[in-house]
Amino acid sequence: MEQELKALRVRIDDLDSKILDLISERARCAQEVAKVKMANLAEGEHPVFYRPEREAFVLKNIMERNKGPLGNEEMARLFREIMSTCLALEQPLHVAYLGPEGTFTQAAAIKHFGHAVVTKPMAAIDEVFREVVAGAVNFGVVPVENSTEGAVNNTLDSFLEHDLVICGEVELRIHHHLLVGKNTKQDHITRIYSHAQSLAQCRKWLDAHYPNVERIAVSSNADAAKRVQSEWNSAAIAGDMAASLYDLTILSEKIEDRPDNSTRFFIIGNQAVPPTGDDKTSIIVSIHNKPGILHDLLEPFRRNHIDLTRIETRPARSSKWSYVFFIDFKGHCSDPLIKAVLEDMGKGSIGLKVLGSYPQAVL
Repeated sequence: MEQELKALRVRIDDLDSKILDLISERARCAQEVAKVKMANLAEGEHPVFYRPEREAFVLKNIMERNKGPLGNEEMARLFREIMSTCLALEQPLHVAYLGPEGTFTQAAAIKHFGHAVVTKPMAAIDEVFREVVAGAVNFGVVPVENSTEGAVNNTLDSFLEHDLVICGEVELRIHHHLLVGKNTKQDHITRIYSHAQSLAQCRKWLDAHYPNVERIAVSSNADAAKRVQSEWNSAAIAGDMAASLYDLTILSEKIEDRPDNSTRFFIIGNQAVPPTGDDKTSIIVSIHNKPGILHDLLEPFRRNHIDLTRIETRPARSSKWSYVFFIDFKGHCSDPLIKAVLEDMGKGSIGLKVLGSYPQAVL
């Protein structure tokens, strides 16, 4: 057995050496890409190093070519980190997200961009938008909807106030844990902190296990975790990242009421994304309320067999009894059919704004 293990270890060492050489070669290619882009800039132009459509293509290609034994997502995550690190050699990306540190939004940012990005926590969703508008960061990451609790209205309202482009989407499986600190007396917990949506997503579990404990909604799950650090009679509901960052113990894991609980996030920026062949488009449509208006609004999608993936309604701020519809559908705004549908919709609306076309979430 020892001889067999020794032979396998020698083989692994040899493979590791080859992997190291190949990764280094890839990194050098990334540096050459940066040089070519900089050398061919017109006067006044800024280089575009991060290309969402290119990264989506590479990751999908990896998943299609993967032969195991690692699963497709595991293999794609490995390549995501290689790509993230190589991109940082060209230009480190700065990404704002809804903070503080340890939130699910930060986890979504890292899932999408990899660990080599520079993440910047912001106190509110609108501040993430303003940071991108000001050019202080390259991109922002904001939550847009949860599979259990629905739309994140603060994000939808921010799109009404700021002219930014949706460059991508991230889907993150949300697992909530009950966390306690080193000083927590577990038999004397009198309050549980978490974000309002997280408390709602764990309502049944809390009713069954802590029916008489006060539930306190705070600005984020990470904020809840921070509070527990200094208190002896409280617990927090948060995820793995917050537990690790704030050195908390998981008292009960995966306490969400629905095991398929997921949140969708948007990547917001200033650059339009070319088509990949597997895209979504998000739009805002303003209309006056009248009988049959929603049917008329959506009829072009039905007639042209375009798949609607989401529709949300918000009151318009411009006038009373007017409404704004946020609509997601499959396809890219550069496609002639999609262009024709949008022109048709624009005729019967007060206003129509394309928020962006972007690759569907790969991971």
